[in-house]
Amino acid sequence: MTAPLTGSPTVRDGRRPPRWAVLAAHAVPLVTLPSGIWRLFLAAGVDLGLRPYHAIGFGEACYIVGLSVVSEALALLTLGLVRPWGERVPRWIPMLGGRRVAPYAAIVPAVAGALALAVIWAYAFRDFPGLGAVTFAGPGWHVLLVACYLPLLLWAPLLAAVTWAYWRRRCHGGQV
Repeated sequence: MTAPLTGSPTVRDGRRPPRWAVLAAHAVPLVTLPSGIWRLFLAAGVDLGLRPYHAIGFGEACYIVGLSVVSEALALLTLGLVRPWGERVPRWIPMLGGRRVAPYAAIVPAVAGALALAVIWAYAFRDFPGLGAVTFAGPGWHVLLVACYLPLLLWAPLLAAVTWAYWRRRCHGGQV
């Protein structure tokens, strides 16, 4: 049985996360950053060697920028699994500030996210290292794209590992 959202912290709350989990959580936003930067250049109209080249329209640019911002924001949420705001809602948030975060309110979305990312990237990289119908003006452009997107393959396992550490610390009662 999980503790209610309000009330005093349980014995398991407040334990420090293991150092490896903190490092892994901080790595998540870094592994999403190269692809986001690549997409922002694409949205800005920079010719990244894609052939046939076509100018990005306003709607496409908005979508690409939005995808980059949302991806980075979701990656930054991983930090909540190792920071105090992942155990207690920050006081500045209206109506919820100061309340205890039920562990499964963080664990369930994190596990779902890790599984979704694994499926998304398994599908997206199914033709790796080839990119299907995408061609480039030169091999350097292909290498750049792969170098920017390859780190994304680490997102799911890093998120899963940090989530496991959070679960161990908050629900299982053990230090990882």
